Amino acid sequence: MSKKIKFALPKGSLQDATVDLLRKAGYNIYVSSRGYRPSSDDDSLDIFLIRAQEIGRYVNDGFIDCGITGRDWVYENKADVEILTDLQYSRATSRPTRWVLVVPEDSPITKAEDLEGKRIATEGVGITERWLEEKGIKAHVEFSWGATEVKVPDLVDAIVDITETGSSLKANKLRIVDTLLTSYPQLIANKTAMKDPWKREKLENMVTLLRGALEARNKVGLKMNLPVSSLVELTNALPSLRRPTVSPLTEEGWVAVETVIDEAVVRDIIPQLKSLGAEGIIEYPLNKLVY
Repeated sequence: MSKKIKFALPKGSLQDATVDLLRKAGYNIYVSSRGYRPSSDDDSLDIFLIRAQEIGRYVNDGFIDCGITGRDWVYENKADVEILTDLQYSRATSRPTRWVLVVPEDSPITKAEDLEGKRIATEGVGITERWLEEKGIKAHVEFSWGATEVKVPDLVDAIVDITETGSSLKANKLRIVDTLLTSYPQLIANKTAMKDPWKREKLENMVTLLRGALEARNKVGLKMNLPVSSLVELTNALPSLRRPTVSPLTEEGWVAVETVIDEAVVRDIIPQLKSLGAEGIIEYPLNKLVY
């Protein structure tokens, strides 16, 4: 029987971004619209689609070997797991998600101390209670099943909610008072599973590929042919991540140049390259960039 590793992916808002990241890392994941057991072109992955809130607990308990979930939910569940790497992506941007204390715009609450004796609704009860305890504040924290934003001010005095940009909160005339926690997804593993040499090597290789996929975001490869006489001027102008690769061509006096640059500067630099005599300029996308 071939070896397997039980791997949990987050169902919900992070699902599509996670599947896309894994694809760029070299793992094609196939998710059906109604299924909770995705398949993969890597037969050693036994994949489960589970809510991010639960992944840390299942990995902690050993039912799952590893998974991708938010740092916030690992913290919420007090999961004793091995953190293999932070993965700096989110559902819409590359910004971290934030757990924030939120009140209506006209609320008298302006600082954490104003919460003394108040009612707070949140999905992250553990996150909120531990934050209040650290600040020495006593308040009633209740679990919210969702639609938390509509509960202030009629049902509770404040809420603790997740946001990336804060735009939804502003649209609902809510104001951020404080940030409790910032969170990125993490690749986590069960500590016992990591004692298995095969599983450890498998996960360490996955870390390398996932990091490479993240490093390649917003970058492209650029290659061109160039007169040798323009090489010094070009290398001074080119914002390369590393020194560009320069190779001689069969035609005397010409070289091939290849490098990696930020995608945002391509539109400005290609005309500059053309003015230096570059020919056959090719821009190509990157899936991974491994240092």
